[in-house]
Amino acid sequence: MTTDSNSQALSTLIFDACKVGVILRAVLFVQVVMGAVVMFTQSSVSAWMSQLAMLMGGSVPATLLWLVAACSLQRPLQSLSLYGQYMAGFALGVLAGFYACGMLLFVGLVTPAPWLASGVAGGLLATALVAALVWRAKGRMPAATAARLADLQSRIRPHFLFNTLNSAIALVREEPRKAEKMLEDLSDLFRQALAEHGDAVTLAQEVELAKHYLAIEQVRFADRLRVDWQIDTATLGAKLPPLMLQPLIENAIHHGVEPSPNGASVVITAKRDGSKVVIEISNTLPSVSEVGLAQKHKPVGMGIALQNVRERLSLLHDIESGFQAGVQGNQFVVRIELPL
Repeated sequence: MTTDSNSQALSTLIFDACKVGVILRAVLFVQVVMGAVVMFTQSSVSAWMSQLAMLMGGSVPATLLWLVAACSLQRPLQSLSLYGQYMAGFALGVLAGFYACGMLLFVGLVTPAPWLASGVAGGLLATALVAALVWRAKGRMPAATAARLADLQSRIRPHFLFNTLNSAIALVREEPRKAEKMLEDLSDLFRQALAEHGDAVTLAQEVELAKHYLAIEQVRFADRLRVDWQIDTATLGAKLPPLMLQPLIENAIHHGVEPSPNGASVVITAKRDGSKVVIEISNTLPSVSEVGLAQKHKPVGMGIALQNVRERLSLLHDIESGFQAGVQGNQFVVRIELPL
């Protein structure tokens, strides 16, 4: 198990260097280190800023060059051992250091050119970046595993299975075709839920899984459950963590439909907004007269499912994703932003 986890972690190491969040952190890390080093050579703030600005002219392009090289060579690099990846990162860092030194020499900012110091500094900074990527990759697999287990616990809850089977039994004699369809949906739901999907699936796959779940719940709640799908076909190829949409819909039913004798409306929308996909799951909330004042002011929907989704989105898309959840008027709304 440990070997498999480490192998999967390493396979995402170089890929992570292509992400916007990693790029921004890498550039910031190098500039912070440069700023700290310049403090040892300059006594005044103005001299420190002037020296740092000069070094940034070489270090920023060099850092971006290293990231582009690591991203472009991700396939051959990720086939190397961990030691080999460190050495490759160090070698690319040395070359990036030479590039930065050459740029500063070309514009006449350094004479003579500190080739050796630049190469060593670039290699050491690159090694630190690789170490950060290794730490991130190794931390990703346990977190994803824990999130998956928590998701299974929150999504396939014992009471849901119990209620589904009871509903099917009640329909066997009166409406056998409907009972058969219900059990088929349950079978499809479990088969897809327990399959190995990898790090990401498409929105189209998640919508299909959620529809199997809603078909089961529709039999249970009948007219009390009112579902409205508003999915833009241009968004169906967006990548998101597997088993994400269904638990959010279950959360909406649990806190909107179940407590209310009149039921609730659940609206699932997905639309394109520039280079992003915006997904919203909303449900109307029961009134005070329906469930009582105490129930009305309980934290609605803030359970395992929401925290689980937030963490898994961050793992998959880093700062390119967004997640918000809260009460808006008489509705509870979950809003998710993904890169397209």
